[in-house]
Amino acid sequence: MTSPMLCGVDAIHVATVLEDCCDQLSILGRIMPHSFDMRQDAYEIVDNDVSELLDSQRQLESRYQSVLARKMDVRQMTQNTDKLNLIEKEVLKTGGDLKNSTHVFRRSLRQNPLTSDNTAKIQHDRIFLEAVMSETMGELIHNRTFLALLEAVELEKKRKASLQNTIQKEEDGRKRVRQLQKQLLDVKKEKETEVQNREEMIAHLKDQLQEMKAKTNMEGKYIKKCAEVAVTQTQKRCFLSEQEMKDETENLQNQIDKETRANSEIEAFLRNHHSNLEKKLDFWQEKYEKDVEAKQHELDVLKASKAKDLERLQELTKLYKEYEQVVVEDRIEKEKIRRKDEMEAIELKGAVKVQAWWRGMMVRKGFGPYGKKKKGKKGKKGKKGKKKGK
Repeated sequence: MTSPMLCGVDAIHVATVLEDCCDQLSILGRIMPHSFDMRQDAYEIVDNDVSELLDSQRQLESRYQSVLARKMDVRQMTQNTDKLNLIEKEVLKTGGDLKNSTHVFRRSLRQNPLTSDNTAKIQHDRIFLEAVMSETMGELIHNRTFLALLEAVELEKKRKASLQNTIQKEEDGRKRVRQLQKQLLDVKKEKETEVQNREEMIAHLKDQLQEMKAKTNMEGKYIKKCAEVAVTQTQKRCFLSEQEMKDETENLQNQIDKETRANSEIEAFLRNHHSNLEKKLDFWQEKYEKDVEAKQHELDVLKASKAKDLERLQELTKLYKEYEQVVVEDRIEKEKIRRKDEMEAIELKGAVKVQAWWRGMMVRKGFGPYGKKKKGKKGKKGKKGKKKGK
C-alpha cells in the first residue's frame, strides 16, 4: 500500500497535533480510574451524572417547547420572512440539541459505568489509539508519510469486519438454535398432543368397549327375558284361545239346539197357518163371487140411473141456454137504456151549465131584460123632492 507524501510544513503540523493527542491520551490514562466497583461513592457519582443528564434533558425540552410556542405566536402576529426564517433556524438548532442530548442520555443509560468491562475497553482503545498515533507521528517526522495509520485503519476495519462476521454467525447460530428449539417445542407439543389424543382415543375406546360389554350383557338378558315372556304369552294366548274355542263350541251347540227347537215350532205354526189360510181363501173366494154379483147389479142400476140423469141433464142444459139468451138480451137492453139515460143526464147538465153561463153573461153585460132602463125627468124631480123631504 502506498501512502501520499506530505510536504514538510504539513507533516510538522500534523505531527505536532498527533503529539498533543498522545500527551492528552497519556494523561487521560494516568488520571482515569480503573473502575467504580470498589468505591463507596460509586452509586452517588452515577446518580449525580444521571441527574445532570436529566436536568439538561428537561431544560432542552422546555426550551424546545418555548421556541415552538414563540414560533406559533410569530406566525400569527406577523408575516415577516426574516423573523420566520430566524425562528425556524432556532427551532432546528434546539431540535438538534435535543436529539443529541437524547442520544447521549439513552447511551449513558444503556452503558453501566459501574462495571469494569467499560473501563477496560476504554483503556484498551486509548492504548491502541496512543500507539497508532505515536507510530504515525514518528513516520511523519522521518518519512513525511502516514502509512502506519492507514495500515492500522485497514487492520481495524478487517478486525471489525471479522468480528462483525463472527457476531453475525453467532446471531445466525442463535436464530437457528432458537428456530430449532421452537421446532423442537412444536414437535414436542405435536407429539404430546398426538399422544394425548391417542390416550384419549384409547380411553374412549375402552369406555366404548365397557359400554359394549355392558350393552351386550343387558341385551342378552333382555333378549332372554323377552323370549321367556314371549313363550309365556304364547302359552297364555293358546290357553285362552282353547278356552274361547270351547266356549264358542258350547255356544254354537246351544244355538243349534235353540234353532232346531225354533224350527220345529215355526214349522208347526206355518202348517196351522197354512190350513187357516186355505179356509180363509175358500171363504173369501165365495164372498168374492157374492160381492161381484151384488156389485154387478148395483152397476146395472147405476148405469140406468146415469142414462136417465144424462137425458135430464141435456134437457136442463137446453133450458139453461134459452134462459141465458133471454138474460143476455135483457142485460143488453138495460145497458142501452142506462147509457141513454146517462147521455140525457149529461146533455141536461151541459144545457143547464150553458144556460147558467149565458144568464151570467147577460147579467154581467146587461143584455136583454137585464139591461139598464132610461128614466125620465119626472123621475129625477121626484128624487129631488124625496131628498128634500128627507
